Amino acid sequence: MLPVRHRARPRSLLALLCGALLLGSAGCASGSEALLGRGTSGTSGSNGTSGTTDAVTAPQPSLDPADFNAVLERVIDGRGMVDYATLQRDPARLDRYLQALADLPRERFSSWSEAEQIALLINAYNALTLRSIIDHDPIRPSIRAIPGVWKVRRHKLMGLHLTLDEIEHRILRREYNEPRIHAALVCAAISCPPLRREAYTGAALERQLEDQTNRWLASAVGLRIDPAAGEVAISQIFQWFGEDWPRADPDAAPVPGHEKESAVLHFIARHRPAGERQLLLGGDYRLSYLPYNWDLNRQSP
Repeated sequence: MLPVRHRARPRSLLALLCGALLLGSAGCASGSEALLGRGTSGTSGSNGTSGTTDAVTAPQPSLDPADFNAVLERVIDGRGMVDYATLQRDPARLDRYLQALADLPRERFSSWSEAEQIALLINAYNALTLRSIIDHDPIRPSIRAIPGVWKVRRHKLMGLHLTLDEIEHRILRREYNEPRIHAALVCAAISCPPLRREAYTGAALERQLEDQTNRWLASAVGLRIDPAAGEVAISQIFQWFGEDWPRADPDAAPVPGHEKESAVLHFIARHRPAGERQLLLGGDYRLSYLPYNWDLNRQSP
């Protein structure tokens, strides 16, 4: 698997947002270390330690994803397509999960392992995306037909009011050196990776991310290889967020003819059979990006 280089502990989510979103000097000063439970000098931090120590208490219980699991099992089919009409008629369990995310104390989140934090944030992004789609009646044919869906519309998460873009780009991508999140975050489009029929959890995250990546790259929206024509086409996700892969794998060996994309191609090759792996790393092909279908990932009637 990709030798992901995680930070020992991610920086404070609130500190990040204070700097990025200018939340106000008083709030930033008082809460800059709140999410990870790091105290300030001379006071008892939220991790129960005093002052300048970096000690961390035992993790508090993770958030039970039972409600979100029930939603996913009910409205997601084997291809990862969504029955939005059913969800729109009965969103009670989705809304209960979203309320739990809104009410989750940041101190509890900050006590968790990095895997548990990543799992929660992926679940939050996917659940909030589902809610954004069913908030419109009739359901829009594409998420892009919802004004401000990524950059303007705000959602309550751990007491903060965040956009989907802030969750993805300012938190998950910036704070965690884990490019496999791109196989798990689902933007409600046909060309997105398939939506999983189970919530992510810290305990299962490694298995789930590997499986998601394998499924994505085995699909026509992730990777297409035509050996006879000497052509390889990959998802535009690898182009849009291309810097995430060399950051996680800075020592990736150059792929001849595709040196700039070497880390991406090594990542893809690790998740493909031996024959494709040899072709991808040999470099003797034309590399392009697949067209992106933004039609809604809804089940056929």
